[in-house]
Amino acid sequence: MPHSAILNVMTKAAYRAGKSLKRDLGEVENLQVSLKGPRNFVTAADRRAEEIVRGELAKARPDYGFLGEEGGAHAGADKSHRWIVDPLDGTTNFLHGIPHFAVSIALERNGTIVAALTYNPANDELFVAERGKGAFLNDRRIRVAARQRLAEAVVACGLPHYGRGDLALGRYEIAAAQQHYAGLRRFGAATLDLAWVAAGRFDAFWERDLSPWDLAAGMLLVREAGGFVTDLDGGDAVLTKGHVAAGNDTMHRELLRLIKEAGKEAAKEATKEGNTDANKDGSNVLAASPAGRAR
Repeated sequence: MPHSAILNVMTKAAYRAGKSLKRDLGEVENLQVSLKGPRNFVTAADRRAEEIVRGELAKARPDYGFLGEEGGAHAGADKSHRWIVDPLDGTTNFLHGIPHFAVSIALERNGTIVAALTYNPANDELFVAERGKGAFLNDRRIRVAARQRLAEAVVACGLPHYGRGDLALGRYEIAAAQQHYAGLRRFGAATLDLAWVAAGRFDAFWERDLSPWDLAAGMLLVREAGGFVTDLDGGDAVLTKGHVAAGNDTMHRELLRLIKEAGKEAAKEATKEGNTDANKDGSNVLAASPAGRAR
């Protein structure tokens, strides 16, 4: 299907950056056997991709602002428009030669995302959406999954790790999800997780501690595919809070309920643990809880 002028600009930028990343992925795979390792190379690839995207977008819309993962925020003469860009989401996957990563571009107009693109150059899948015009995968219209039963649902999630995120809360959330869903998946690229919800591959998705460039494009993709996207309190502060829940009406509502219940249980356990530490020997009560043993 023909795209608007703005989506054509975004697509050209994504394809150019994707071509560079795909070439770099081959080099990363060769570097895996070296002692030095590919980490510095991947950092350079990330920055190079952002420079390509920013350059292409600036050619067409030089006055727009820009927010990128690598280069940060840059104000433009046009205060009503801003690009939000993740040049390489799924950096750890890319670092290990795993072909699950994406270039993500969103256009924000007066605080609202109006155009979105997520592109995985490894398999040439291009997800695009414009406000009020639907969501598409390689020119085919996509919709969120219609499943209503949690026991049949496959849900994507993030996993907090040491040094980042609330590990105790994460264990409770995952344990709650394990009790209700057919399966959980952690693929390591939030932009693609949201795109896959839009395409009906995942029934729902939640994650904490994300950045605006991880979320902006995917929010519009899901909404234009008929789904719901909010922060984990059910509000619209996704980009500012950095927490997200997405899915169809039923899956989204039930996911928020489970997350809320898990938060209450985590708070109770934290209080219990604090009392135990104060009154006994400081042993880790959480480690003995069912959630603490979740796999």
